[in-house]
Amino acid sequence: MESLLVSSSCSMTTSPIFSPSKHALIRKPPNLSLNSNARLALLICAAQHINSPSSSMEAPSPEKEVKLWGGRFEESVTDAVEKFTESISFDKALYKQDIMGSKAHASMLAKQGLMSDSDRDTIIKGLEEIEKQIEAGQFVWRTDREDVHMNIEAALTDLVGEPAKKLHTARSRNDQVATDFRLWCRDAIDGIISRIKNLQIALVELALQNEGLIVPGYTHLQRAQPVLLQHLLLAYVEQLERDAGRLLDCRARVNFCPLGACALAGTGLPIDRFMTSDALGFTAPMRNSIDAVSDRDFVLELLSVNSITAVHLSRLGEEWVLWASEEFGFLTPSDKVSTGSSIMPQKKNPDPMELVRGKSARVIGDLVSLLVLCKGLPHAYNRDLQEDKEPVFDSVKAIVGMLEVSAEFAQNVSFNRERIQKALPAGHLDATTLADYLVKKGIPFRTSHDIVGRSVALCVSRNCELQDLSLDELNSLNPIFDNDVYEYLGVENSIKRFRSYGSTGSECVADQLDYWIDKLSISRER
Repeated sequence: MESLLVSSSCSMTTSPIFSPSKHALIRKPPNLSLNSNARLALLICAAQHINSPSSSMEAPSPEKEVKLWGGRFEESVTDAVEKFTESISFDKALYKQDIMGSKAHASMLAKQGLMSDSDRDTIIKGLEEIEKQIEAGQFVWRTDREDVHMNIEAALTDLVGEPAKKLHTARSRNDQVATDFRLWCRDAIDGIISRIKNLQIALVELALQNEGLIVPGYTHLQRAQPVLLQHLLLAYVEQLERDAGRLLDCRARVNFCPLGACALAGTGLPIDRFMTSDALGFTAPMRNSIDAVSDRDFVLELLSVNSITAVHLSRLGEEWVLWASEEFGFLTPSDKVSTGSSIMPQKKNPDPMELVRGKSARVIGDLVSLLVLCKGLPHAYNRDLQEDKEPVFDSVKAIVGMLEVSAEFAQNVSFNRERIQKALPAGHLDATTLADYLVKKGIPFRTSHDIVGRSVALCVSRNCELQDLSLDELNSLNPIFDNDVYEYLGVENSIKRFRSYGSTGSECVADQLDYWIDKLSISRER
């Protein structure tokens, strides 16, 4: 699995995410040659690489050139304005998607008679050369060219001349960036889903290693009822499955094409938006051109799903950090996933899961930033939307790292059976099972609840457990108790009594495990 945790591991010599030929470009969706892990790895590697000192240089031109939009202006913007308004420092992460969209657009323009086939071929060849320069670290990103779109278009003009000036026909940066961003988010979603599955597999395999292990179940962080550890681990698998489902739902709404909406009103030129949509692997063009350039629901939805996933991972992290403490002692992480203290030689800290818990804050913060950014924007496009990229890049990088390290942690922990078994008697975990016993004897539940409550009080006064009470002592509370009561007392007997669908009973949990083994294609040979 490609690691996205260390930027130095990224290699821009990897095969490009999008490198279809000019013919394949308009006949099949992109990205079929790389799996979702590889595509997302390259997405984030690109973002990290192009911001590193050794990557393509970012520099202003020795002499300011006329902006591509500068025809009606008599003066250049000041250095302060140029520095404040540039986005190339971060949106160059979209270079692959931008080049991919431009190839599709050029092919469509040629088919519609808006440029010649020769110009199309020249443009596509030039774009491929620029992509090679970027990936080789030889491309110079210029702040005076503002953003990824203008940098690539201006460089293309420098490279191939007049044909490049036709590329922006029937296209605005408004629909261009919306298209690039949807393509980027689509691949990001695929990669996140893949990593969710990896964590699910790690949790199921951890459950298989701990068959029959009973642990205290908690409510209000107070001991409540006994549960099988497998049951608890599968609860997180269920949460992650909902996260993956939300991402799939989000992907379906992401996958509509804004290209051809232009600035906001569309165009009077005879373009074919369905052709470009199909070439880029979208479901269809967006119906409304104003919505196409102004919508950022797809970004908000992705960050919302990431935030929910981050909360789930944070809860897992919190539980495992607690369980690794001396106070619990239920879990021991291996040295491979632990860190020490600079001053206290004895310390062994579960830092990865603490950081999972901590990084959930920034993922949630990224969502809040975007919500506040979008809340006051009138239709259609506004420059404020330039600020939507960095929170998304940050959220995706963080959630990928959290998922990867959580899976790594799950593969390098052991549960301390002896410590857990010694801890089980405390807390009268079988009290509710005793109330069920009385219900089966015909006593109303509320009356049963009261009888068991008084039984627990008796145990507390005598410093013993329910199973330690004699039959005479139980009969002093209610004469209905019989010798068969001891078949319900103790955590092992209690577990045997659970039988409702989805419960922690052994047969129920075995059914749940079978379901996930089949769904996740986990080998039963261990």
